[in-house]
Amino acid sequence: MQTSWKQEVVANQFEAYNDILEQTLGFRFVFDILSSVPGGKRVLDYGCGPGKVAYRLAESMDLNVIAVDESSNMLDIAVQKRSHPQVDYHRIENDQLTFLEDNSVYGAMTCYVFINTSSQDRIQRIMREIHRVLAPGAPYAILDTHPDSTGIEFSTFRNGEPGRKYKHGEARQEWLHLPDREDMILHDFHWPKEMYHELLQEVGFKNIECLEPTLRHIPPDELREIEQASQFDQWKMERDYPPFLIYRAVKDA
Repeated sequence: MQTSWKQEVVANQFEAYNDILEQTLGFRFVFDILSSVPGGKRVLDYGCGPGKVAYRLAESMDLNVIAVDESSNMLDIAVQKRSHPQVDYHRIENDQLTFLEDNSVYGAMTCYVFINTSSQDRIQRIMREIHRVLAPGAPYAILDTHPDSTGIEFSTFRNGEPGRKYKHGEARQEWLHLPDREDMILHDFHWPKEMYHELLQEVGFKNIECLEPTLRHIPPDELREIEQASQFDQWKMERDYPPFLIYRAVKDA
């Protein structure tokens, strides 16, 4: 059965997950991509969930974040726990950003959205809608679990069965390790790297690049600061294998 992000219990479990690995090898690279956006401009967080990433982005940069999701339960958590003067939360339906005009935002990100999308056509539709609202020359960042690292045990999650090869678009389980409780089991989908690149090209993005960071890409002094601040150093295979892939692209000017 596919995970329903609209269910309250799922939203609360996801809120309890320690996303230190996502912060270290995911969001920091996404934020770097968005750092070229001029101060005070609007950026889009498509599929914001409980607002963790939107809030951190607003706290770390002088940007106004339009954070959207289709789950009212996720948005309830976001509004209650992560209200911020520079974050505007919206519920959307049918993947449409009807309240945003063409060329009206100056950066965008989708974090762990497409692995939870069962249809390649729908992924393309979402990318096309994001492309529509982006201003010419604006950056776009995609963050998802890495399709070539399925079955590998990372410090906070494992995506897929060890030793199993997944087909294009195949359903796949993910185990999120929650503190002091049983794992949260998600149901997502396997999309190869090539699909992201092909769809980005098809909808009109340029300068497409894939990043595949591991802990070896983090300077040792900075990694020690992260470990001290988060009181976490229980790393596993993320030194040698990339847990995430990050695509960056630009809307053609």
